[in-house]
Amino acid sequence: MNLLSSSSVFAFYTLLSRVLGYLRDILIAFFLGTSIYADAFFVAFRIPNTFRRLFAEGAFNAAFIPSYAEAKLKDGKSGKKFADEIFSLLLFFLIFLILIIEIFTPFLVYLIAPGFYEDTDKFTLAVELTRITFPFLLFVCLSSLLSGVLNMNNKFAAAAAAPIILNLILILFLLISFYNDLNITKSLSIGVTLSGVLQFIFLLIYTKKFYLPSLKLIFKFNKKIIFFLKKLLPSIFSSGITQINILVGTIIASFQQSAISYLYYADRVYQINLAIAGIAVGTVVLPSLTKSIKLNDIKSVNLIQNRSIELSLLLSIPAALGLFIASSEIVNSLFGYGSFNSQDIFYTSLALGFFALGVPAFALIKVLSNFYFARDNTKIPFYISLISMVLNIFISVSLFKKFGFIIIPIATSVSTWIAVIIYFILLIRGKYLNFEKKYFVNFLKILLSTILMCLFLYFGLDYFEDKFEYTYKFKLIYLIIVVGLSTALYLFIIKILGVFNLKNYKLK
Repeated sequence: MNLLSSSSVFAFYTLLSRVLGYLRDILIAFFLGTSIYADAFFVAFRIPNTFRRLFAEGAFNAAFIPSYAEAKLKDGKSGKKFADEIFSLLLFFLIFLILIIEIFTPFLVYLIAPGFYEDTDKFTLAVELTRITFPFLLFVCLSSLLSGVLNMNNKFAAAAAAPIILNLILILFLLISFYNDLNITKSLSIGVTLSGVLQFIFLLIYTKKFYLPSLKLIFKFNKKIIFFLKKLLPSIFSSGITQINILVGTIIASFQQSAISYLYYADRVYQINLAIAGIAVGTVVLPSLTKSIKLNDIKSVNLIQNRSIELSLLLSIPAALGLFIASSEIVNSLFGYGSFNSQDIFYTSLALGFFALGVPAFALIKVLSNFYFARDNTKIPFYISLISMVLNIFISVSLFKKFGFIIIPIATSVSTWIAVIIYFILLIRGKYLNFEKKYFVNFLKILLSTILMCLFLYFGLDYFEDKFEYTYKFKLIYLIIVVGLSTALYLFIIKILGVFNLKNYKLK
């Protein structure tokens, strides 16, 4: 397997999904802006979408793949039996959970957005929309199991492409509801659940070659199932700590008008790099790392771990500084139309700037946690994530009155960086991670390349300053030109310096 090429396949479809997601959010910003309708929908969408990110972006696979790999290495029947038992257990549990949530939706919305409670119209709307969107959770979690089977067989394209369906459906429903004068927020909410059904069917078609689910009405909680369940909750919490911190931020931000919308739009922008530098690399690495550890191939383990860290930094460091420098121009060019006014651009870009400083940390968390997950150790990532979450809550709550919603991205970035530092300390002390001198040299080359790219980006934005006025129609084109040239320059420099080499990431 080639780490770079496999990550590139995963990243390509993820990038396509994110681009369509941008188009979707541009349309939402144009039609709804940062109104109470936007806030209510984002809360209703945030709840199942957080579960989607927790399950689909590595957390479920972190518990499932090592256990599934061990069962499959014995024989095909053991792997099939284990997958069927997990599928059936997941199905029954999720149906039960959804029924409970549908009954107690007002309580859930109050927990997620307590600031809405004083605004009856906003709170009622959020409850109604959440009841429509929540069944999405059932299908996206079952899809995660199918994705895990595909990833285990080094098939990453279908799993990465599945979220494209969500964005296509939402864009379609958004346009239909607007041109037919329908309720936009309700149409979007219906589209969320429908896309979940279609994603599951889509993945089922691609997975049937390797695995076709069989429903077991009666199954025993054997040692493998119990071991899996013990790993699942810590892995969800650990792998999804960034999403949990963002969810915590949503709760706190609900007390400030339009803050949820500002954070949502900022989150959407930096997520594209996180998907490539963290989720893509982490997802591709886990199956290979698990197999190497099971086979006790120490040389391969060291190679996979070092290369995955290097690739994650190679992608995330320039993106972080680029987002920080161009935050205002990016938000203006993507969302600065219609109902999204200049004030919205200012506050959203401010949030994006502070989120951007945490991008390398958000990406590394996805990669570093896998080093423990592949060893069937979910306790240490759990404790590290718990520390990060408590710190995030403490900073956000204690300073919210003084600084407002902007403390939320600051707290998220700071707490995640501290978690990364703890990971490195424990991995090195535990002798799980061994750095060679060449990786430090490559890191310095990445920093040098990033500095040169940032200088080009800064002067490029300054040169076209008049093209990024709020009222200028073609500002997005100029943004693409400047960012595209800056990216090309960065890739050229790291290629010349010998960091960006396809052969470096070829893993046996």
